[in-house]
Parts: sequence; structure tokens; C-alpha cells
Amino acid sequence: MEITLNSSNFNETIKSEEKILVDFWATWCGPCMRQAPILEELAGEGYHIGKVDVDQAPDLAGTYRVMSIPTLILFKNGEEVKRFIGLQTKDTLKALLDAE
Repeated sequence: MEITLNSSNFNETIKSEEKILVDFWATWCGPCMRQAPILEELAGEGYHIGKVDVDQAPDLAGTYRVMSIPTLILFKNGEEVKRFIGLQTKDTLKALLDAE
């Protein structure tokens, strides 16, 4: 499942999902556009994926100190447990989601 996150639903969503991988991205970011289909595939396989457009929610990007995009943060029970910066392979992300 893929969820669009913003300032009004972010905290509630990351706390309500046991595990959610959140993608901080932007429409003008080339690597973000290449990451998107990989995340869509994972969402289609039942993994919980959140998407934060940093241009639409700069407050969230600031709160989580996102300096480069794409930044992928895995939250478990509302807490950050792992962070990746830059384009990641499906295998890397799937292994992370299955292990945590």
C-alpha cells in the first residue's frame, strides 16, 4: 500500500503502521523518479510505503533532517530504525523490510 503523507497525517500514519518505509522525494529529482517504480512494486507486494513530497511538506523534511533526496526512512512503531540516502535497489529495500 502506498500512502501520500503530509504534515496533517504523517505522525498518525507512522505510528499506526507497524512498519512503513517513507520516501522523501520531489518531482524535479531524477533519482527520485527512478526510485518511484521500485517503491510502487513493493507497495503492490503488500509493503507499506509512504511518500513525502519535500516541496509540499518542507516542515517534515526539516524535522527529519532530509538534506538529499531521495531519502528513505524505515519507521517501526513510529520510531526511525534505518535510513538510506540515494537510489536503492528493490532487493536492498525488500531485504530491509523483511528483516526488520
